[in-house]
Formats: sequence, structure tokens, C-alpha cells
Amino acid sequence: MSRRGLITAAGAGGLALGAGPLWAQAASAAPVLKVGFISPRTGPLGALGETDTFILAQVRKTLAAGLTIGGVKYAVEILDRDTQSDPARASQLAKALINSDKIDLMLTTTTPETVNPVSDACEAAGVPCLSTVMPWEAWYFGRGAKPGAPSPFKWTYHFSFGGGSFTTSYTSQFAALPTNKKIGVLYPNDADGNAIRATLAPELAKAGFTVVDAGPYENGTTDYSAQIAKFKAERCEIFNTFPIPPDFATFWRQAAQQGYTRMVKIAQIAKTGLVPSQVEALGPLAINLGAGCFWHKTFPYASPLTGLSGVQLADAYEASTGKQWTQMLGSTMSLFDAGTEALKASTNPRDKAALAKAISTLKATAMQGPVDFAKGPVPNVSVTPVVGAQWVKPAAGSKFKLDLLVTENATDRNIPVAAALKSYS
Repeated sequence: MSRRGLITAAGAGGLALGAGPLWAQAASAAPVLKVGFISPRTGPLGALGETDTFILAQVRKTLAAGLTIGGVKYAVEILDRDTQSDPARASQLAKALINSDKIDLMLTTTTPETVNPVSDACEAAGVPCLSTVMPWEAWYFGRGAKPGAPSPFKWTYHFSFGGGSFTTSYTSQFAALPTNKKIGVLYPNDADGNAIRATLAPELAKAGFTVVDAGPYENGTTDYSAQIAKFKAERCEIFNTFPIPPDFATFWRQAAQQGYTRMVKIAQIAKTGLVPSQVEALGPLAINLGAGCFWHKTFPYASPLTGLSGVQLADAYEASTGKQWTQMLGSTMSLFDAGTEALKASTNPRDKAALAKAISTLKATAMQGPVDFAKGPVPNVSVTPVVGAQWVKPAAGSKFKLDLLVTENATDRNIPVAAALKSYS
């Protein structure tokens, strides 16, 4: 071999030796699981996503060392997106995560405006999706499933409260005070309102309450004089509503101006009133409002992902942000709890069919409580509890303006009751 050939051969050998460790490093790198997370963090529903940044930081910190499944260690990448409270944007974001980012699992939360379009995109694309925080009837029947018929869904699963949860909680809550048992209901003409009108209202009537329905109204309505006049004429001492937060603020201020709030003994709100900022904006009108509580820091369940109790999570959030804890802390953590439990239960988390099957039989306890898709009440759904709670003046020395106390626990007796329900007026 010539001197030039020897140098060339040596150079090639050196390159090969240099490439060896790089190739070995690439081959030994952990495979990556991509998890999409879609929620509303800005817009009219933005208050419901205000804890997301904190929860994402906790989850990413916990998963930084990876997730071992079936003896294989996976890196986990969470791709989070803000819908800006726009259903069309929610759908677009989901499709981008599916088609461009090639996610393995989708997680989504909070109201039909977010959850349904994301679930629909995943169902169409064959991507496993797990969701929470909206009535399961609005998710299941609102997306085309029919009562008594087989489930049309193969890829999408939902764990959350439903009409039955509210019926059990509300009948328990409403029995706590003497009233004339007349309930004025203000349900919007949207997926939540129509599902609740079809499920909750008839059950309340069966329980012996007179339901006075002011009729469907459109989101964004600015004048509620006709509805208020009807509730006053019927002397509805109980009031119940499922509006978007800005609509309730408008209604309740008008109800106070027109004298309706003075006859209300129980004001039970849902969808709004979930976080302190929504009720604090009402000033004195917020005191003694009743709320449906799907998570409270005193729930007796810890996060299997982070190991934190509810109190520990709430305290960490308040210390980190200076803001008061909210229900969404525990529910969003529960979504990641259930999602990681499903990933671990699958034989191959990169196999979408195997992952969907693992979700369909998932039985775990998240921070919010038990999740069991084998129990139903319909395929693809696991029902979680809602308990009654009330916004009250805080104890002396509190740095916050209001406190949320659990007042009944009919849907889960393991949850501690902190106070008796007080009359609103």
C-alpha cells in the first residue's frame, strides 16, 4: 500500500472508530413517548386553566427520569397547548399534535368546548385520548352515542362526573336547609346545559322538587330580566345554573338589583364558581354561594404519579404562586395520574391499539378518586364524585378573601365534611 493509501485507510478507520460511540449512544437512547395536553388557559374559560402551568411543571419534574414500562425505560415529552377557549382552535391543535407531532396519547380537560372537539379529532385519527371535567353525558351522547346502543368510540375515554353525580349531591345538599323545594334553573343552550336539562332536571323532579326552567338561553346573553321575573313570580328559593363564568356574573348582579337574591336560600352553581377568582369578582354577592366540588384539597386520595396528597399539592401551589388553590389542581393532576397509569398498564405504549385497550380496562386511584372503566355506566366512561361545597368568609388570619368548605359527601363517604350548609340570603 502506498503512503497516500495508508493515510486514507487510517483516516477511514479513525472515522469509523469515532462513529462507533455515537451510534451506540443513539441506539441506547430511551425511546420517547409523546403526550399531548390541551386545555383552555386564556379566554372566557381561562380561569379554569390557571393552575396548568404549575401542574405541568410538577409532572415534568416527576417524569424527568423517564417512565419504565414492561422493562423498557421511556422518555416522556409533554406537548401542551392552549385552546384560548375556542372549540375550533381546540380541534386544530389536536389535529396538529396528531399529524405533525405524532403523539402517542392525548390528554384533555375542561368543558365540552375543549374536550369534545379534541376527542372527536382523536377518534377520527385513531389516537388514544383520555379526558375529564365535563358531564359524561355531554361527552358521550353529545358526540353521537345512543342510549342502549353499542359505543361508537374505540379510541376516546372519559372519566368525570355526570347527571347522576349531581342528582345525588344536590338532593343531599338541598335537604340541608328548609325551603319550599322550588328550584329555579338557568341552563344554557350548549352541550353542558342541554345534557343537564335532560338528565338532572327530571331526577330533581322525581326527588320531590318543583323545577322551574326559565328556558334555554344563548351564551353571552346580557339581559336576564325575563328569567329573573319568572323565578321571583314562582318564589324559587333554590337556584341552580351551569353557565360560563361571565354569564353568571351578569345574571347574579342583575338578580341582586332586581331583588331575587333576597329570596334565595340555596344558590347552587356549577361550571362557574370553581375557582376563587370567579367568585371574588362578585364581591359580597359571592358569600354563601353553593358549588359543585369535583376535587377539594381534603379529598383522601394521593397522586400515584407524584406521591403528593391534596393538601401537599395545594400548599405547594400557594407557596409557588401566591394564589389560592383551586379545584382544577386536583382534577388536572388526576388526568396525568390516569394517563401515566394507562401507559404503564399497556404492553407497548407506542402501540396505539394496545394503549387504547389498556385505558378501556384501567382501574386506578387518581388524586380525584377511583377511576374504573370496567364499571361504566356506559362503555368508555368512568364516573367520579361531586360533593356539595360552599364559598364562605375565611377564618381569621387567612390571606384569602373566601374559603371553599365541603358541606355534604353523598357521592363518596370517604370525603370529609367540613361545615353545615348556610342559607344564602
